[in-house]
Amino acid sequence: KHFSKNRCISRSINSSPLFFSGNGPSGICLSYLLSGYTPYFKRHSVHPHPILQRKLEEAPEVSVLDQDLEYLSEGLEGRSHSPVALLFDTLLRPDTDFGGTAESVLTWWHEPDRAIPHLVLGRNAPGGAWHSIEGSMVTLSKGEWMGLPDLPFKEWLKQKRRGLRNNRATAEDIAQYYQHYVMKKGLQKNFKCGTVVTSVRKVSAESISNHTQKDLQEDGNSLWNSNEKSTEVFQVDGFFKTMEGDKEFFSLYAENVVLATGTYDNPTWLGVKGENLSYVHHQLSALEEAVKNNSVGIMSDPVLIVGAGLTAADAILFAHHCNIPVIHVFRRRVTDPGLIFNQLPKMMYPEYHKVHQMMKEQTAACAGPYECYISLPEHHVLSFGKDKKCILQDKNGCQTAYKISMALVLTGSNPNLSFLPNNGIDLAIDSDQPVSSKRNPIDIDPFTYECTQEKGLYALGPLAGDNFVRFVQGGALAAASSLVKKANKNPP
Repeated sequence: KHFSKNRCISRSINSSPLFFSGNGPSGICLSYLLSGYTPYFKRHSVHPHPILQRKLEEAPEVSVLDQDLEYLSEGLEGRSHSPVALLFDTLLRPDTDFGGTAESVLTWWHEPDRAIPHLVLGRNAPGGAWHSIEGSMVTLSKGEWMGLPDLPFKEWLKQKRRGLRNNRATAEDIAQYYQHYVMKKGLQKNFKCGTVVTSVRKVSAESISNHTQKDLQEDGNSLWNSNEKSTEVFQVDGFFKTMEGDKEFFSLYAENVVLATGTYDNPTWLGVKGENLSYVHHQLSALEEAVKNNSVGIMSDPVLIVGAGLTAADAILFAHHCNIPVIHVFRRRVTDPGLIFNQLPKMMYPEYHKVHQMMKEQTAACAGPYECYISLPEHHVLSFGKDKKCILQDKNGCQTAYKISMALVLTGSNPNLSFLPNNGIDLAIDSDQPVSSKRNPIDIDPFTYECTQEKGLYALGPLAGDNFVRFVQGGALAAASSLVKKANKNPP
């Protein structure tokens, strides 16, 4: 439908979950589950977990979406804190943590009459932030863990006549796979790309225009019976960016909204003096751009890289490859067990192991074998100067000035929830602190992913504390199951 520019179009969508800026893996998986694609236990298949196998055999004719997810997931253990994430993962990839390649114990049936109307709003093409990551970057997770239900990633890659490097895939592969998945499964009608959401708030049904109310009442797809009509609905405001660069504004109304925005949008700042100067950057792409423009090179002053996560490691590897001198600053000790490098198997991640070696062996105190790199553990930035001098302080309070060519602050990112009242802080586990995927996710019911503080609002992926593609799909299963049960008050 064309939304004419320069005026606000009000369009009502009753009972449609909307996941906006949310067309990454969480949103795609949920769209698949809400489009009538229904998982059942595959008869005669055997799951290596005997208790789960017994539970699955109790009602093979009942879809997993209609079953009690708390009962099915009880007793499962693994690399996620979410019981439903562990359940869906082990149904899709039964023995993957033990290096096995057992087939999924699920079979998928397309039952169009079970579909729930929905709209997926996102800034980019389907795949979300994967389109913003440098294409040649290799994923941390094994390639098969990046796949979505009923279309194994490895099979798709084989069709491209490509193999996995070290069992891992490039960001470009992943972005293309997610776009292919949406087309292959016929989900594109649910996706509206190039969308920016500016506000989501609850409004009383009475405050909506008479025209919209009529639409809401006449819509045959409502999740509720007419005698249970919700007195409040969500109003979602925003705009589409047209090919010509114009903005077309819209207002949508829905009884359910799903937040699946991820955390890539909003890099963390240190909050120090001079951090807003033009040579200080917060994304790896700035270094790639500087190399392309020849503004940094082998003869330039060092690049300062702040942080000890995988993005900082990617920046170090990139600079090392281009022979660009680096000063690497991070707060932790190199031996700190919380450091991600101390948690990764050496064989599977040789390049990150190399960075960890450099961090250990090439400190300012003792020169090591790696040229053009200095590691400064247990240091932090005090300030950035206009003369491109940066003041660093060690754990003893000793300060040193370094002349640098540019700085990359790569200390993580936070979700941008500016479209929610009070930036979504009221929805978090600690409602006095901003939402953070690692430290303070949105407070959800673990078996429905519905926000405990706002009924009808759901949160998926990093917003709910699920940070790996492999595990975000469990949140989609939980939300889909909840929405299907709302739609069908008498499940099997």
